[in-house]
Amino acid sequence: MRQSHLFTKTKKESPSDEVSLNAELLIKAGFINKEMAGVYSYLPLGLRVIKKIENIIREEMNAIGGQEMKTSIFQNKETWEKSGRWSDDVVDNWFKTKLKNGGEVGLSFTNEEAHANILKQYINSYKDLPVYPYDFKDIFRNETRSKSGILRGREFYWKALYSFSKDEEEHNVFYEKAKLAYKNIFQRAGIGHLTYLTFASGGTFSKFSHEFQTLTGAGEDTIYIDENKGIAINQEVYNDEVMESLELKKEELVEKRGIEVGNIFSLGTKFSEPFDLKYKNQNGEEKLVIMGSYGIGLGRLMGTIVEVLSDDKGIIWPETVSPFKVHLLVLGNDEKILEEANNLYENLLLKDVEVLFDDRVDVSAGEKFADSDLIGIPYRIVISKRSLADGGYEIKKRIEDKGVIVKGEDLLDIIVSWGIKI
Repeated sequence: MRQSHLFTKTKKESPSDEVSLNAELLIKAGFINKEMAGVYSYLPLGLRVIKKIENIIREEMNAIGGQEMKTSIFQNKETWEKSGRWSDDVVDNWFKTKLKNGGEVGLSFTNEEAHANILKQYINSYKDLPVYPYDFKDIFRNETRSKSGILRGREFYWKALYSFSKDEEEHNVFYEKAKLAYKNIFQRAGIGHLTYLTFASGGTFSKFSHEFQTLTGAGEDTIYIDENKGIAINQEVYNDEVMESLELKKEELVEKRGIEVGNIFSLGTKFSEPFDLKYKNQNGEEKLVIMGSYGIGLGRLMGTIVEVLSDDKGIIWPETVSPFKVHLLVLGNDEKILEEANNLYENLLLKDVEVLFDDRVDVSAGEKFADSDLIGIPYRIVISKRSLADGGYEIKKRIEDKGVIVKGEDLLDIIVSWGIKI
């Protein structure tokens, strides 16, 4: 993409009504636009990041047998009355609306009932199980307060997978696969080194659920980490009984703040019972299906990456989720330099390198460098009169202070050695 064609522009000033670092940087850099508290639009750069995250999650869900589908945002009142979660006395953050021809619908705030209601039509025999449907979806929650940028919104984009298994043993096998898949997701998204499998309350379903908490001072949760074992527990289950069951010692735990970037739950038969979701086993006996839930908020993951991978200049995107792999800057208005830059841009595109080309002619070199740091693309190439006089192009990583001059014929080799796929 040519930056001169990108309709968004960076901002010099931080938004006055934002207190979170993620929203501040993403708005300044032109990734998102704030519509109201807790509601953001994803602009071209932001959408590219979300799609990168989505593809990572999709690949990992498919690898463990997930089947992607798309459930409706509008939810039927009768469906949710079966589970008892339509009432505002039970769920107080529904967005609901009335239909012109009568009746009332809600906008999805979660998906257990929707999936159970659909799968009821397709599960009859043990031969139909297990099955692992998932979808990416906009979710709506009428939160009283929303001040954490895209970490917690009234409207957000998530992935939810639900497992349907014959029994606890089959469920547990998949549950462990999901744990590994989630670890892979956060590793690939660039925050695996800061993210811990965290034991949390299992509610009425099981002894524990599992969260994935990323360490940051901006986190909403207090967790206690055993750094040697690489696991953590949430403050809500921080007691002697839990310590003993997990073979943890309080004196070996370190208190930290974290952002929950994903969670997985064993649901048992809580949602199969109200929908009479049963199958016949090999003996012809009817059994309730065992369910599990596995969620990730894509915007929350994007915001967490910004919170933990940024500096005083701006965002530092991991290569795997960056909107582009290379930021190409041309300095000056000399026709020879512009021609050289255009040729390089075209060659990079031919090699399938994702590149944002700052071809703007009415912007100073200082502004271009500042914008590049703020936007946070991992690799930068600069073409200028000085670089050509020194023998080629200046190339640097976003995290480095200084670049090096390389010859044109060596450029692609350098890019490959830095890990860019071409």
